[in-house]
Amino acid sequence: MSSESTEAWAGWYRDRAGAEAVAITATGGQVSTCIRGVEYTGTTFAALRSESGALLSSCVLEWDMPLPVLRDGAVQHATLGCLLTLGEPADGGGAGLDRSDLSLTLHHGGAAYEVAVSDGDFDDALGRIHRQLPPDAALVRREPAQA
Repeated sequence: MSSESTEAWAGWYRDRAGAEAVAITATGGQVSTCIRGVEYTGTTFAALRSESGALLSSCVLEWDMPLPVLRDGAVQHATLGCLLTLGEPADGGGAGLDRSDLSLTLHHGGAAYEVAVSDGDFDDALGRIHRQLPPDAALVRREPAQA
């Protein structure tokens, strides 16, 4: 994905007040989503803030995204299921969250490759999934993802 292109994925937002469908967008090194009429933007999924500076917290975001796999010289369809749990604001929200748990599941070729990281690091989690793939397989990523 170039800095000018935009990717969007349908997903779900859940918190104590209920659940709602959301769209998660990535463009130009930023991710964003609109929840209950409030736009949240950040450089990582775990650092989404509103225009007023409120940190997205105490919730769960869940979405699926295509993530092709290159195997035996051919690009094959695969889907990455993402589940991000954002904890409570640490120190009033200025210092981030007390936790950010990310679970990824790559569905490819009838198998599911799973990983969970407690720091919400998307790149680290993808690297762990890549290491589970067969030796002749590689994830096809157009731009480094961030969590």
